[in-house]
Amino acid sequence: MASKQLINRLSTVGCRGQNWLTPLAVVRNSSTRDDIQTVTHTGQVFDKDDYRNVRFTNAKRYVNENWGIKLIDEQRPIETTERVVYCDGGNGPLGHPKVYINLDKPGNHICGYCGLRFVKKDDHHH
Repeated sequence: MASKQLINRLSTVGCRGQNWLTPLAVVRNSSTRDDIQTVTHTGQVFDKDDYRNVRFTNAKRYVNENWGIKLIDEQRPIETTERVVYCDGGNGPLGHPKVYINLDKPGNHICGYCGLRFVKKDDHHH
């Protein structure tokens, strides 16, 4: 709110005929800029009138659409016959702390650190 007030005050400070906020006006009035409306992997998207869009007046806003979780989703679930498995992210020191995952309930079970999925394969020796 304070930023909007500051922007309104700055627009009155300029000389006649000079618009200090031309880039902001361009962003506000430009509904054709798809880069401003692109949603990030965290769900962040600004309204077209948001004062934070001033950061993108002289350059395009780049959003990386190759999110890490998409790569994890491409991995097939790891099948096991064990009731409890652990995940450490693999790769030794590049992994994460070891967490144990209970596979008693049916379906995929996801590691909270890295997103790998584990599933208990049905065995017929109950």
